[in-house]
Amino acid sequence: MEEFEAERPHLLALGYRMLGSRAEAEDAVQEAWLRYDRACRTGEDIHDLRGWLTTSTGRICLDVLKSARVRREAYPGQWLPEPVVSRRTDPAELVAERQEVSLALLVVLEKLTPEQRVAVVLHDAFGVPFDEVAEVLGSSVATTRQHASRGRRAIADGQARHTADRAEQRKVLEAFLTAAASGDLKALAAVLAPDVVAISDGGGVVNAGRNPVLGAAKVARLYAGIFTQRREGAVVEPVLVNGDAGVLITAPGICSVLVATVSDGRVTAIYNQLNPAKLGSAGHR
Repeated sequence: MEEFEAERPHLLALGYRMLGSRAEAEDAVQEAWLRYDRACRTGEDIHDLRGWLTTSTGRICLDVLKSARVRREAYPGQWLPEPVVSRRTDPAELVAERQEVSLALLVVLEKLTPEQRVAVVLHDAFGVPFDEVAEVLGSSVATTRQHASRGRRAIADGQARHTADRAEQRKVLEAFLTAAASGDLKALAAVLAPDVVAISDGGGVVNAGRNPVLGAAKVARLYAGIFTQRREGAVVEPVLVNGDAGVLITAPGICSVLVATVSDGRVTAIYNQLNPAKLGSAGHR
């Protein structure tokens, strides 16, 4: 049990990168524990515990991803990953925070096929050799390499404009929030890329746009309306969202986590998570 617990953080990081959900990652790790326990009881010889648990968790996540595609097609509105929110200020903790997978990357990973996602995450992020990844996927090594190559291209295309460091993210995000709160559409447009996209996830529980909002003019009007009509008592708190600059917005009866991707001094994408089921980490440091 102690040996498994020592690997739990590694497995949770793997599961979260695979699935975009802490809850689903925890379920996957629990299933990996059950499989490990059965293997121990049957006398299976496990030479490399981390490797065995990593590939076992990969198989579990592959099955979850295949079923998740069907579930998310029926999801009410836009599906965004579950954010990891923190208020860390200690330099050592900030270094660790930079290792978090960004929400923007998780959004891109959602566009991959299950096979592409597993191949890229296992091989590129966790160093699993292609022959072992092929066993997880039940495919040849050549096919597995193709899955990884296609996944990498999709990731590169999706992240090409997300180039700002955290300091620039914070500066641009603050300018965006100030302009939105004042209702100044001209100032808002100045910090938005012409082809900016805004995506909100209310999970069918909280009122949120069911479709992405595209273009600087539409996004400016949307957020000027949201912030100028904000409920009395609302608090906007700077936080880290998956290691990037973001804000936690709380008001009577509602909570949301907003993070923006920034390139060349402008916001290129806004992700606003309002689904209460995905905000369990928002109140934790």
